Amino acid sequence: MPSNTAISSLPNQSQQFFKVFAGIVLLSIFSAIAFDAYFLAGFPALLLLTYMAIVDFRKIFFLLIICIPLSTEFYFPNGLATDLPTEPLMIGLMFIYGVYVLRHGKEMESSFIRHPIALLLTLHLFWIFATTITSSLFWVSLKFSLAKVWYVVAFFFLAGSILKTEKDFKTFFWCVLIPLLSTILIIWIQHAAHGFSFDSVKGVLDPFYRNHVNYASLLALFIPFVWFARQWYPKRSFKRWVVTISLIILVIAIQLSYTRTAYVTLILAIGAYFIIRLKLVRLALIASVIALLTGFAYLVKNNTYLQYAPEYERTVTHHRFDNLVSATVEMKDISTMERFYRWIAGLQMAKDKLVVGYGPGNFYNFYKSYTVSSFRTYVSDNPEKSGIHSYFLLMLVEQGIPGMLIFITLSFYALIRGERIYHESADKYRKNMVMGVLLSFVVINAFLLINDMIETDKMGSFFFIGLAVLINADLANQKSKKAKQQK
Repeated sequence: MPSNTAISSLPNQSQQFFKVFAGIVLLSIFSAIAFDAYFLAGFPALLLLTYMAIVDFRKIFFLLIICIPLSTEFYFPNGLATDLPTEPLMIGLMFIYGVYVLRHGKEMESSFIRHPIALLLTLHLFWIFATTITSSLFWVSLKFSLAKVWYVVAFFFLAGSILKTEKDFKTFFWCVLIPLLSTILIIWIQHAAHGFSFDSVKGVLDPFYRNHVNYASLLALFIPFVWFARQWYPKRSFKRWVVTISLIILVIAIQLSYTRTAYVTLILAIGAYFIIRLKLVRLALIASVIALLTGFAYLVKNNTYLQYAPEYERTVTHHRFDNLVSATVEMKDISTMERFYRWIAGLQMAKDKLVVGYGPGNFYNFYKSYTVSSFRTYVSDNPEKSGIHSYFLLMLVEQGIPGMLIFITLSFYALIRGERIYHESADKYRKNMVMGVLLSFVVINAFLLINDMIETDKMGSFFFIGLAVLINADLANQKSKKAKQQK
């Protein structure tokens, strides 16, 4: 606490501000106690946020980044859910950024929004709103579309305005790493009480993560950033030791999350590193598409997929990780077979509305009448109202073939253009940053094949921030190239 001498040395205006704010804090606390309305105690924090929004909204953006690992899902009595405190911060930043653009739009460079990645993302947003108009349940789709807007504004457009320099990106990195490590420590303390068992992992993630997949996905997508961040600092320096130890902690945390997808995505990221270095991204994407289409054609021909229907009594939840892995290989794991149950329903749905789909956010409201009973499992009642567990297939169901193709084009083009940005980057720092973003992007897209998590702050934020960082790196390369040509 500052001494009386320190306070008296402040300028008179600052002293008055301090006194007024202290009075507001005391009044808010007393009001919260007197009226038994404890939310009133948060009023001073709201005032501070408003003040920062006027003075420098960059601080609120970095506060939002800090809150990503710490956020929690909150359900209102009417069934509406939100992520606190991230979603209110996103909404506030969206309006702040809107006011900023109105006041300074003429001064802002247009090269960012004219970049092909930005144009593809804008097309993606346009189609979301187009399919909202034709939606089978308009109000459901409208709520989804509005939420998408503040995600994109906060994590793409605003991030693109802020994360331009090496200093900015390093600030972003530490704003994620420190709270992420804090959540890992808390989870480990709770998990240790259960002997770090596989069966108990789902119960120790509260309040930060919805489930172990949500937890592991954030760990996995951030590991590429941590790996390359080591190179920012000299050998044997304190910060390099911190980053190296953090990398070890994240790897151990993934192991203790017992999430099969996370293990696979990290292996894919290692392979993607060499693919990008060797300029083989296009070939790898073509091979991946051919493999997926071949597998799909095989399953669809003569209804071959029915041969893989599970045995209802033997497809159960497993309480040991080794049993779960064995069951996955034998096609007896309940989560894998439940995915098939929903994927089949999604494909059946898509046949009826190939162009515009059922509208954003509407898979759950219509899929049950399209399911195939032979793939039903013990969890098919779906009381938690979870989705289809494949974001690419979700696009097909809710936004039709155009929506799915737009999103695939956006994802593929980001990787292809990112490869070029990486090889054009002469600056070592920028080169490593771009590689970290691309490998994180590979992890995210691998998760999206069998999950639909891009609408969550733990994953969606990094998807859009990654796109913004790639654009800024590309623009920086172009400026460097022009500067060299002018010499």
